[in-house]
Amino acid sequence: EQRVDSGSRFAAITRGYGCPKPLIAAVNGVALGGGFEIALACDIVIAADTARFGLPEPRVGLIAGAGGIHRLSRQIPLKQAMGMLLTGRMVPAEEGYRLGFVNEVVPAAELMQAAQRWASEILECSPLLVQLTKESAHHGLGLPVDEAMARDWDERIPRLLASQDYIEGPKAFSERRKPV
Repeated sequence: EQRVDSGSRFAAITRGYGCPKPLIAAVNGVALGGGFEIALACDIVIAADTARFGLPEPRVGLIAGAGGIHRLSRQIPLKQAMGMLLTGRMVPAEEGYRLGFVNEVVPAAELMQAAQRWASEILECSPLLVQLTKESAHHGLGLPVDEAMARDWDERIPRLLASQDYIEGPKAFSERRKPV
């Protein structure tokens, strides 16, 4: 059960939601405020070329309280984040890609196909390693690299070494076949 302060389930993935699986946002249209905060909470963002993003809350006397402020300022350079945050400016998908919070921009008609392609590429990987990689990346944010790596050796690498994936991956590589 995820923690939600007001009893509302709005945008549950933005607060107290620890999903070990990759989350892919496919954005077609306008993602403002809460919609953009949901996209920022995802691991991968695919946008239609017509999509637009922004946190207009300051323009209407609100705050981007579902994590938008903190996620945007961690995902793109601070000066660019502050420019968007302090003005409530909306940016097109291509600019989101250049700034770094969008992974790929595609024609609107190809949006779901592109999201499916990303999901398929992830599915070709070891499920355990995808989970451990996501966990490591999130838990290591803000830590010195040496400390983040030490935590991997203490917390994640033992889980890898005890798995069948650790046996199957190298074996399949040596046998020149896809791992099962």
